[in-house]
Amino acid sequence: MAIVNRTPDSFHDRGRTFALDKAAEAVDTAVADGADWVDVGGVPFSPDVPPVGEAEEADRVLPLVEAARKHPELIISVDTYRTGVARQAIEAGANVINDTSGLHDLGLAELVAGTDASLIITHSLASPPGTRVVRPTYGDVTAEVGAFLAGRVELARRHGVPADRIVIDPGHDLNKNTHHSLELTRRLAEIAALGYPTLAAVSNKDFIGETLDAPQDRRLEGTIAALVTCVLQGARIVRVHDVRAAVAATTMTEAILGWREPAYTRHNM
Repeated sequence: MAIVNRTPDSFHDRGRTFALDKAAEAVDTAVADGADWVDVGGVPFSPDVPPVGEAEEADRVLPLVEAARKHPELIISVDTYRTGVARQAIEAGANVINDTSGLHDLGLAELVAGTDASLIITHSLASPPGTRVVRPTYGDVTAEVGAFLAGRVELARRHGVPADRIVIDPGHDLNKNTHHSLELTRRLAEIAALGYPTLAAVSNKDFIGETLDAPQDRRLEGTIAALVTCVLQGARIVRVHDVRAAVAATTMTEAILGWREPAYTRHNM
């Protein structure tokens, strides 16, 4: 899953794809580099940035969804917790709603249930979305995140979302410190054991930077290590900024696990 944000203050790209033409080019590049999926965002998760209204969010994401639809096989998700934006995004061609709020608005589940779209449910303590959570604490972060996701999945299903259209995300770094995110990575198999496709969104995050003492632009190697560990622990979707490197890492991991044949074989053949 490639990340393309139409925000001027994204934590990693710092607005590089804020302009619509740059965002559309980034989608094209991601597809050329091997992305199966593009996640479009118009509102940062962080409470440290100015709030974005619903109309402005829609103005940011809808044209990009429409532009990305020229790639017929591409899965397109929109990162939003707003039911109104999600409705318009699905009408514009989005296949998935990526809700990083932990299903704060159950209307979002009802909306998805009435369409062919899928829903990503992410663990988050911020309620309402955008609320600052100071020094989040957990007794057992993996167990608590798993219980939260199981409960939210049950709510989504009760509101009509079929089980085969639900993806779960433990929310690395979202209301979690570095120790929490490292433990979630180490024990991700326990999240995957809930039985739903598991998304790992680890790309260039602060837990990698703090572990390696690395600034934003020096976290690729740490990102690759984290995402490969997540795949080995059961992740089946990885959300990344650097698509080409991530595709190579996951392809090699799949070949080692026996899930994929080499592109060719000549050595000692």
